[in-house]
Amino acid sequence: MAQHVHRHADHGHEGDHVAHHHHDEVFHTHAPVAKMKLAFALTCIVFIVETAGGMLSHSLALLSDAGHVLTDLAAIGLSWYAMVQAQKPPNDTMTYGYHRTGILAALSNGVGLIVIAIVITWQAYGRLHHAEPIDSTWMFISAGVGLLVNLYLGLGLRSEDNINVRSAVLHMLGDAAASAAVIVAAAVIAATRFYMIDPILSVLIALLIAFGAWRIVQQSVGILMEGTPKGINLQEVAETIRSVPGVCDVHDLHVWSITSGRNALSCHVVIDGDQTIRHSQAVLRDMEHRLVHLGIGHVTVQVEDAEHPHGGSILCCDDPVPEHRNSLR
Repeated sequence: MAQHVHRHADHGHEGDHVAHHHHDEVFHTHAPVAKMKLAFALTCIVFIVETAGGMLSHSLALLSDAGHVLTDLAAIGLSWYAMVQAQKPPNDTMTYGYHRTGILAALSNGVGLIVIAIVITWQAYGRLHHAEPIDSTWMFISAGVGLLVNLYLGLGLRSEDNINVRSAVLHMLGDAAASAAVIVAAAVIAATRFYMIDPILSVLIALLIAFGAWRIVQQSVGILMEGTPKGINLQEVAETIRSVPGVCDVHDLHVWSITSGRNALSCHVVIDGDQTIRHSQAVLRDMEHRLVHLGIGHVTVQVEDAEHPHGGSILCCDDPVPEHRNSLR
């Protein structure tokens, strides 16, 4: 008998009320769609300013930063689109809704950043052999605009618990750091005419971009592969389930993320076969309440007795199905 303990109604029981209250805190998030819309508009201005400044100053570092801003636009635009899609309700073909749209967007952002980093490094290699004169004044002005806008956006959105927002914030703060470095390079060029600092700085910006992008790609792939969410210890989850009075054991345990911040679980639990359905419901409510405190808000449980055949591992094994189970098909 499968019992689904993802509930939305208050059935009048105090335990239900507590579990439901915490469930909402864990499972429901509110993405800052309006903030992302503003971020997109301001980032467009930064891209135009830095591209014009890079062309006027002949600074590869500033053009590299503009390239980074272009990926910021893609990141923010895709994140904005993903948030709108995520607000669509589930339906018969998309039973979990459209939350994974955001993960696909984050993955695209990460891959795009890595490509940009490679292009910047290649261009910097050429500049190291053939340095060009650079107008430091335009570098300073354009990078200053980028620094102020990206700090304003990045610091304003950094507290949001959403992989798309965090992906975009990573772009913004990384670009703010790159803009600050360009300002320093402009000062060095103005004082010493050491033009070689421009391609050197470009390589450092590329490394900064690639490092942050790789982390986003890893996290996105982990969610798409339905890996155990970061911060969730599977053995701790199993022990928490076993600690519920009335539960003898747990197996076929799966924990995954529907999207960032929305963790789900399914498992089979073994209880005393003589227990009534009413008592099993109390066990399930207790289990749900404990799992919410581990950051898991969507729980599906199949209840079995000790006679039900299963392996000794808490994981789902790919062993052949027992003969007597085959006969039931």
